[in-house]
Parts: sequence; structure tokens; C-alpha cells
Amino acid sequence: MRILENILTDRGSKYAVSGGPCRNEADARAFVAALKQDRKFAKATHNSWGLICDDGPMKSDDGESGAGMTILRMLEREGLRDHIIVVTRWYGGKHLGGDRFRHVQTAVRQYMAQL
Repeated sequence: MRILENILTDRGSKYAVSGGPCRNEADARAFVAALKQDRKFAKATHNSWGLICDDGPMKSDDGESGAGMTILRMLEREGLRDHIIVVTRWYGGKHLGGDRFRHVQTAVRQYMAQL
């Protein structure tokens, strides 16, 4: 599991991105559960994720509408399979509107640059 913390801050909201090998939905749920073993990630407002595997594309917005699909699109473009990417957001009290999608993209790009 690779975790990049404090990669972006905007209007009080903070972002992190993490990921690792993952082959199916059960692995994805286990990955997120392991991430949430860290109390900080358990208290996050959103842990959105995307995964493309043999079972097809899978995602979870975790309350951040559209974030999972944004991650999936980026995984498809890169051709990255069997690897989950989770974008974590701690809400800072101010709505970000469309900027939240740009922040998800920025987080995923930073993660992919580390692969």
C-alpha cells in the first residue's frame, strides 16, 4: 500500500491518495478497510476509489458524487488494471463545487507519477 498524504489543500479541505495491487471487489473493500485502520483515514469525510479488474470497472464515491467515475476514467486512460486508487478528502467546511473533480484528478496524477 502506497500512501501520499497532504498532497493538496483548498479552502480547508485536505486530500491524500493511496493505492496498491487489487484484483476484485473483495480485495478493494479489504484495501479500504486496511486504510481505515489508520484513525486519520477512518475519520475522513470521503474515501473514494476506482478499480479496473477482470470483473469489470468498480468504484465507490463514498458520498463524493462523481469522484469514483473520475478515478475510473483516469485508470482507463492509463490502461492501469488490477490496481486500486483511493482519493481521501477531509472536508474543510466550504463547498468546492467543480474544483473537487480537478483535485481528484490532481491526486490521481500524482499517484500515477509515482508508479
